[in-house]
Amino acid sequence: MRQRFPLKPLCLVVLQALACQAYAGEATDTAADDSAAVGALAGPVQTVEITGRGQSRQVQNINKLDLAEALPGTSPLKVLDKLPGVNFQSADPFGAYEWSTSFSIRGFNQSQLGYTLDGVPLGDMSYGNNNGLHISRAISSENIGSVQVSQGAGSLGTASSSNLGGTVQFFTLAPSDERGLTFAQTGGSDSTSRTFVRVDSGLINGVFKAFLSGTRQRTDKWKGDGGQDQDQWNSRFVFNFGDNSLTGFLNYSDRKEIDYQDMSLEMINRLGYNWDNYQPDWQRAVNAAKGIYTGGVNSLDDAYYSAGGLRKDTIGGLTLDLHLSQNVDLKTTIYHHDNKGQGHWYTPYVPTNAANPISLRTTEYSIYRDGVTSDLSWEIGDHTISAGLWGERNNHTASRNYYGVTGPADTMYYLSNPFATDWKQNFITTTSQYYLQDTLALLDNKLKINAGFKALDVDIHATNIVGTRAAGDLDANKKFLPQAGFNYAVTADDEVFGSASKNMRAFQPGVGGPFSQTQAAYNAGIGNLRPETSTNVDLGYRFKRASLQGSVALYSARFDDRQLSVATCAGIVGCPSTFVNVGKVDTKGAEAVAVWKFNREFSWFNSYTYNDSKYKSNYVDGTTLVAVSGKTVVNAPRQLFNTEVSYEGGAWFARLGAKYTGKRYYTYLNDAGVEAFWLSNLSAGYKLKSLGWAKELSLQLNVTNLFDKQYISTIGTNGFQASDPKGTAQTLLTGAPRQFFLTLNGKL
Repeated sequence: MRQRFPLKPLCLVVLQALACQAYAGEATDTAADDSAAVGALAGPVQTVEITGRGQSRQVQNINKLDLAEALPGTSPLKVLDKLPGVNFQSADPFGAYEWSTSFSIRGFNQSQLGYTLDGVPLGDMSYGNNNGLHISRAISSENIGSVQVSQGAGSLGTASSSNLGGTVQFFTLAPSDERGLTFAQTGGSDSTSRTFVRVDSGLINGVFKAFLSGTRQRTDKWKGDGGQDQDQWNSRFVFNFGDNSLTGFLNYSDRKEIDYQDMSLEMINRLGYNWDNYQPDWQRAVNAAKGIYTGGVNSLDDAYYSAGGLRKDTIGGLTLDLHLSQNVDLKTTIYHHDNKGQGHWYTPYVPTNAANPISLRTTEYSIYRDGVTSDLSWEIGDHTISAGLWGERNNHTASRNYYGVTGPADTMYYLSNPFATDWKQNFITTTSQYYLQDTLALLDNKLKINAGFKALDVDIHATNIVGTRAAGDLDANKKFLPQAGFNYAVTADDEVFGSASKNMRAFQPGVGGPFSQTQAAYNAGIGNLRPETSTNVDLGYRFKRASLQGSVALYSARFDDRQLSVATCAGIVGCPSTFVNVGKVDTKGAEAVAVWKFNREFSWFNSYTYNDSKYKSNYVDGTTLVAVSGKTVVNAPRQLFNTEVSYEGGAWFARLGAKYTGKRYYTYLNDAGVEAFWLSNLSAGYKLKSLGWAKELSLQLNVTNLFDKQYISTIGTNGFQASDPKGTAQTLLTGAPRQFFLTLNGKL
């Protein structure tokens, strides 16, 4: 029997401090299981862990079986779109085209959330990222074992400096104990070809196992000219010694993607849903740059010759997991990430020379990150004390350059020696975070109370190398960000939960942060610049019956010192954005999710979200008052509904789903937006018998946008405007039409 210590619980100490705050606190996570079988490419229909049982806030886990029935190569963020509170949009069927990727939870956008892979921070996953990389580059989708989504806020130990409204934690599929080779080959619409091969060593001498995988994907755009291609290598090992383990991973990605043309409502009506850039018609692009328009075009910005993005990433980490004693565990991870990127855009605004009115404009990036996380867990009687730290140093450089072009040519490679540079900046960002937390179990473990706090300090040193953009030092720090929560098991199958948390988002360097302004604008606004903070509160109920399980939750969020980046010109021109503090945003909402498994073969999944996010303060743009108070937050649909029927009977399996997305505004004054829409997808397959050297074969058909709906997917690609009464803001992307894909997978 463990010894009781007559200490005042840390829970109660922190709760007393929380009483002085409007909102606070939150609970802990349990790590998602990454040990699903490698060969499980199709499985039971009920694979979403709806309830997140034992948690003190709204949490769902999705495991490998659910991910497997998605189209191979699909971003796991798109798979999460079925969950309550989640809104995902992309212009391509895979959800991997990064310029178009839009992901939000309860109205908090992609850059206001936190993301990790095996505990290693991925930054805010925004386009032109300065402190991480997108999950589609960090790891092949086939190698993801599970995903944990926490709406509201993540655990105290999550390594993120942008976690205002929730976290998404990805976990690698562990190496298999069985030696073998797993393969998958996908083909389909737009000349898609995706090949995935993974080799598992199996368990060697009872202590070591590893895998190595390679992925090659080639696909054309669904409209216009060009492709979106990616090559990836993933590897991971596990070495067990006694009750301890050493694990490591090393992943590499080389991605090239040709962009779709950003649209406006007016352009869609005038030029059509399938309008895109001029490539491969070079002469038409030259004529347009000279003001000679044809085919309904009436401006320089209706189309460009082409645009695209290049990204190379290497990310890896080592984790030492030590069982120090019966009650004490220590887990430490060191990691490194380096990135090289260029965004290409053929611009008619800067000529190559007098004879050629077009040049190739680039935004160029580099990232070199090194960091460490460490977490200690200590069980003392009815208490579990958790403490940890995260430290990172990031060296990021960004620049805007121009290269000469003389005609149509393949420029999708890393260019050098520009003829002009608009600006170049370097940012050294130092991040430090530590946390302390107590989990107290009472009433024979029926009641669990979690309370603690974290401290976060992010310091940016910006140097201006070329141009007139801002330089200086900017620090965001909060010494006390409290969290608390409870979970009470009313019965073995019913529980109530509640949590509250306070979080901060650090300032961002790079293309879109405060240093993207001129020095004069930065100096004028620095006095009113505050790091964004949020306070999230959840209250919910979970239930589980023989054939039905689910949860309902009410939530509230207060967002303080929200920084709006207001676009001031066409995206290709690259004018400095205006940063304004719009003060408070209030969010209130309700979520419900349930799965009914009404017989052995059929399951019915449903989730519903009602979200009301509104600005509570006006702002001043220069000398102009912009009356946004009371307006709905941009890209925050009021209603989301997902329904999905799954079937698994013998060798056959199928999944038919539909998602409703409510109206979304892309102007702060709510005078322009895109209409609500339904979108459906189908996945179906047949598990073949083993054939000779191949076993566990299955054939899977995926149909995206099943009913060939025309809709606007992503909004805000070129930022959000205060107003757009004529619908001319080019910041929209149309969604992909119906697409068909067939996959054969199995093991050797």
